[in-house]
Amino acid sequence: MKAFRNEVREAREGEKRERWGVARLLHQHLPEVWVRFLLALAGLAFAFAAALFSTVARESGDVWMTVILASTALLLAAIVALTTVPYLARRVAIARVRDAIDYDVTRIGIIYVLVTIVIGIAALNTGNNLLYIVVAAMLAAILVSGIASAVVLRELTLDVRLPEHVFAERQVSGRMMLKNRRRWLPAFSVSVVPPKARKPRKEWKLEQTTFSFPPRRAPERQWVRWPDRAFRLVAPPPPPPGVFQGATYFPHIGAKAELSADLALRFEHRGRYQQDYFGLATRFPFAFLTKTRRVPLAREVIVYPPVEPTEEFFEVLPLITGEFESFVRGRGFDLYRIREYMPEDSARHVDWKATAKSGSLKVREFTREDERKLRIVFDNPAPGVVSDATYERAVGLTASLAWHFSSEAAELSFVAQAYKGAPDVYQFLAHLAVVEPQTGASVVDTLPISDDYNVILTTRKRGTFSTALWACSYVVFIEERG
Repeated sequence: MKAFRNEVREAREGEKRERWGVARLLHQHLPEVWVRFLLALAGLAFAFAAALFSTVARESGDVWMTVILASTALLLAAIVALTTVPYLARRVAIARVRDAIDYDVTRIGIIYVLVTIVIGIAALNTGNNLLYIVVAAMLAAILVSGIASAVVLRELTLDVRLPEHVFAERQVSGRMMLKNRRRWLPAFSVSVVPPKARKPRKEWKLEQTTFSFPPRRAPERQWVRWPDRAFRLVAPPPPPPGVFQGATYFPHIGAKAELSADLALRFEHRGRYQQDYFGLATRFPFAFLTKTRRVPLAREVIVYPPVEPTEEFFEVLPLITGEFESFVRGRGFDLYRIREYMPEDSARHVDWKATAKSGSLKVREFTREDERKLRIVFDNPAPGVVSDATYERAVGLTASLAWHFSSEAAELSFVAQAYKGAPDVYQFLAHLAVVEPQTGASVVDTLPISDDYNVILTTRKRGTFSTALWACSYVVFIEERG
């Protein structure tokens, strides 16, 4: 019973929100909406006055004044229809109408309306019935175009499938599927496009301010100063970039049919890409309007840093590999290599077959039982320590090393500020995809000494590492290039 009452209450509140939607709209967009609305009223008033005076001029026999006033009336009405009416229509209170359709007048549509206006002026001035019929047919074509495009966009469902793992600067493939759910009517000339970016709404935020008088003087020269609170409009943070750019065109979708198209996606930068809506657009049948239906379909892609080998990667990889291989040598069970005998070697490790073949003493070297444990440490610097380009280069190098050693026979683990994920390379790459410089203690100070070999990327100065950590680590210093 309580749940039913809650549903009834929510339904009533929804009806009330729709009923008072215009008032809320005017309150939220007060300056811009009221200016557009008043300008539209003024334009229509002038158009009506020009039409009345054109009638008076026609009855008095002044042909030129009749043409000028009638043309002015039609031109003002067309300007209001093309500029103010679509703007207010997109901000109508009912959410299903506001969010469903976007209208854009094409160049062909503008030319067509101007030609209609010219023919209409000629019909008014001459009183020719044939011209009235032509104008009526042209206006009917605009109406038919709007209805036909609305019918085409109805009953279409969209699905977008994206790859799970995406790297920056590397092309990946996705798939887009568009289905026509109508039983009889096909759809023509439909494009899947990213929705138009809408200007984010500013919100009122209460902030701590300081009241001062006189207001424009230096603080030490002001007579009165005390803390105060004030509301001010604050723009929300910019949304993340969209997943899909460009357009995918479907010329014909039959009834109860489903078509698919491959997407070639390429992201130039790491980060989070998110899209909450896709657009289904059409100019069918006469291309007077581009009508776009917004389809709510949330998609998010975490783009990993690029792992393509760079010059710096090729510089440090042989050094890291050599140091790592030297560190993992020891006494174990798996053969590491056969080498020349050294005085400190034990005689039980002599390989007699290799000695007999070569004529000199050879010993076998084994890997450690807990072999090949590698820990990659990204010591995230504070903001401003290095330039953005150097920081991105360090993130890319860390990702490249993690990706390279994940395919080697090594047990990997990862350490970074705010990284609590498992020793999984994809989780670490997802962390690097969205990481930003942040203040905090260096992870090197709390890094435990273990059997792992450490690859540390840091901005710390040389000579600030403990001897024990330095002996089991290879340090890549993040610094500006000359």
